[in-house]
Amino acid sequence: MLGESHDLVHEFPEYREQIHALKLSDSRFVELFERYHEVNQEVIRIEQEIETPSDAYTEDLKKTRLLLKDQLYTILRSAADAG
Repeated sequence: MLGESHDLVHEFPEYREQIHALKLSDSRFVELFERYHEVNQEVIRIEQEIETPSDAYTEDLKKTRLLLKDQLYTILRSAADAG
């Protein structure tokens, strides 16, 4: 939705510490985190009408962002359960 922050700390504030720790220790998390950030930034540019791709492309991009967020959440939950 336009104007909402979708960065990971805003999405999962309860995992702020795990996000920081995993960025320092888990290369898979870092890879997914960086990809999520890239996709999220592109969605923001589209919502701000800086870029104007097709609706289908935008929907696919949002689905990709959601998939990445789900993968990151799974890692965060596992780290929290283990810690």
